[in-house]
Amino acid sequence: MSAGTIVLVGTAVFAVGCATGGTGLRDGGPARTDTVSKTAPTDTAPASAPGSGAPLKKVDPVALLMADPKVSSEVKRDLKPCTGKEYPVDVSYGKVTGGPVTDIVVNVLSCADALGRGSYVYRADGSKYENVFSDEQPPVYAEIDRGDLVVTKQVYGKSDTLAYPSGEDVITYRWNGEKFTEQDRVHSEYSNVVDGGVQPAPATSQKN
Repeated sequence: MSAGTIVLVGTAVFAVGCATGGTGLRDGGPARTDTVSKTAPTDTAPASAPGSGAPLKKVDPVALLMADPKVSSEVKRDLKPCTGKEYPVDVSYGKVTGGPVTDIVVNVLSCADALGRGSYVYRADGSKYENVFSDEQPPVYAEIDRGDLVVTKQVYGKSDTLAYPSGEDVITYRWNGEKFTEQDRVHSEYSNVVDGGVQPAPATSQKN
């Protein structure tokens, strides 16, 4: 794989099922554990929508984040290659704001443990991209699922280890023409691990 390729697929780092469906090029679960993304300067013009017949123009996610005043100085300071030219960045292209041009979802991960440091959604605004969603409260991971924005946040108690959070919140957002509004929230609480075994299935509660 060349250094100019953006890796778009991954596996879940916790015991969470992958999302199904979706309109993005990446519809996986929360923060992945495989090799982080490799990025190099590419076209930063708005990408063409999948299925439109026009070729998809990828962007340089690192340049996009570094030029964005809404991205915190802490995230920018820590956004460095983990090894070589491999940046801890995941990128998804898909339709999530209802516009004619493909939207971009960018997740920034940590190099050490692949936990989500920040999630961002960019919407085409003429020849540029506008940041229309940001969440920098880690661990967080955003993805496109059937036209909605789905954000997963792991919940940790004081005695929880990194591998076994107490639970998670899965929040579904929908674009209302001007901004994202919360449509659904599912909170899952995990049972304690027994004898170092596999994490039991969580008890869930749903808020509409």
